[in-house]
Amino acid sequence: MNISPTIVTVPCFSGAPWQLEQLTPLAGCSLRTMRLPETLDTIEGYADFVAKQVADLEHYILVGDSFGANIAIALATRQPQGLEALVLSGGFAADPITNPFTKLKLTAASFLPGELYQQITLRFHAQSLASPYDFDGQVPLSQAAIRSLFIQNTPRHSYLSRMKAAFSANYLDKLDRIQVPTLVLTPDYERLIGKDAARQLVEGIPEATELILPHTGHMFRFTHPVTYATAIQDFLQRRFESDVTATCMPLKSYAI
Repeated sequence: MNISPTIVTVPCFSGAPWQLEQLTPLAGCSLRTMRLPETLDTIEGYADFVAKQVADLEHYILVGDSFGANIAIALATRQPQGLEALVLSGGFAADPITNPFTKLKLTAASFLPGELYQQITLRFHAQSLASPYDFDGQVPLSQAAIRSLFIQNTPRHSYLSRMKAAFSANYLDKLDRIQVPTLVLTPDYERLIGKDAARQLVEGIPEATELILPHTGHMFRFTHPVTYATAIQDFLQRRFESDVTATCMPLKSYAI
């Protein structure tokens, strides 16, 4: 009997589970999400956590967004049994903040206590994530809504721990260990992640291809969920020669 792969979504820096119901093109697939733990400060620790979330799955596809992409990369370099494909959106293999002024502001703002964390740190973080296209997608998103996402889901200690994890992890020399078809989804407009991040992934992962989604920003998984999910669906169809429903069939049964 065929066993359908599960699409496992790894959260972004906020730690919040994905809103899977918005990924309507993938509605026929088995989908799984999670909330990131609050106390971890290494990407390897997060990779251990995700490994436990997929331990019961024989076949799965990892979809990591931003910080979650870094976690997915860490797990994929271990070549875990059952991993069939990888999707990385707005992701990075090493410290993504290449602008020293931006890094200085983020670092300084992160140490603001209490109410200042919500009023200043998260306001600046939301500003860094926003793009001119955030109102053009299926789900319009304001900077206030981005900030609210972090207020509701990201305690200050988690923010600090995830900053430490993101700034210290470096998988550039391990990308060639990823031996599954990989889609690198890149937004059209990006202010936070360094401009070389996507290029490093495409050049370092043997089976990687890049797709730039026009008129999108870093939060495109939130603002353009249908466009985003359609790109994933098309990637699976193209790479595994499947029809619309077969993205939920065992991928190893298809010729690559």
